[in-house]
Amino acid sequence: MLDSNLFLKAQDWLPVVAVLIIAVSTIALYVKYILAPKNVDISESRWTRQLSLVALILAFLVAVFLSLPISEGMKGQLFNLLGIALTATIALSSTTFVGNAMAGFMLKAIKAIRPGDFLKVGDHVGRVSEQGLLHTEIQTEDRDLTTLPNLYLVTSAVTVVRSSGTIISATVSLGYDVPRTRVEGLLLEAGERAGLKDPYVQVLELGDYSVNYRVAGFLEEVKYLISFKSKLRCHMLDVLHENQVEIVSPTFMNQRVFTTDKAFIPKQFKAEPTVQTKAPEDLIFDKADEAQSVEKIRDWIQKNSEELEELKEDLQKDPENEEIKLKLERKNKRSHYLFKILENKEKKGE
Repeated sequence: MLDSNLFLKAQDWLPVVAVLIIAVSTIALYVKYILAPKNVDISESRWTRQLSLVALILAFLVAVFLSLPISEGMKGQLFNLLGIALTATIALSSTTFVGNAMAGFMLKAIKAIRPGDFLKVGDHVGRVSEQGLLHTEIQTEDRDLTTLPNLYLVTSAVTVVRSSGTIISATVSLGYDVPRTRVEGLLLEAGERAGLKDPYVQVLELGDYSVNYRVAGFLEEVKYLISFKSKLRCHMLDVLHENQVEIVSPTFMNQRVFTTDKAFIPKQFKAEPTVQTKAPEDLIFDKADEAQSVEKIRDWIQKNSEELEELKEDLQKDPENEEIKLKLERKNKRSHYLFKILENKEKKGE
């Protein structure tokens, strides 16, 4: 009799066990084949798939409640309890979770920030290495990773360096005894040596003891922004010293006694041949570079998919056109190749 009752109770719990097995199996397959995608639609971003996983878990939780061997009244009470818990959770976290999620959707919609972009917001400067539903990650000049809430980015003034190029500049303070026209010519030469396009010089301030100059120019390769800023200052030093211009103002004071005609300029020497090394950005922004590369591949795949659809429509109108067939075959091969590269890069980034 006891065994019979146990068997009947076990039968009552079989639907619950079945739902749990299906739920665990489905979620495991979802994580394996969707969150770590291979040949999936790349327009669906990772954070969107993560959000759908949360929805899937909630759906299975409801299914488990429905399959419990309890009375309808008890099920109703459980659902009421679940609703209250979810409402309280959303209410308590609405200022952060929901706010960051909405900000994430907004940033994704306006596409103001993309992986690989140089970003400056508040005291934070770096390159975007990852964009998520709730946060954006940047890689700083020290190669560290800083996580910024999306709500913070939406409510703050954000400066994004355009990938098409930017203006870089450096300032120097020189005495009134150095003619302005001479300084402008030398600083323009420094800008040209640094590899800037269309350099120009500005007089920023006529101070009590010195003149502040600014040399600036257009940098096309923004990836090496940090290196070129340093390179510009180096050439400013070299050009001014080569032309016997002291980088000191009349307020310069030294405890040692020198004659009035003493100039504080380093002695010229034959420099050793410089060994070509990797740019600092290649080491500093490795994750940001990888993120930018993945984003570009996704854009190429998206564009290739659109061209494939156009070719398929053309082929339907003219099924015997051999030229369209050849183009379609090449596009399919390119699509397979790009998906393979994307898969390898995403595996590498895990």
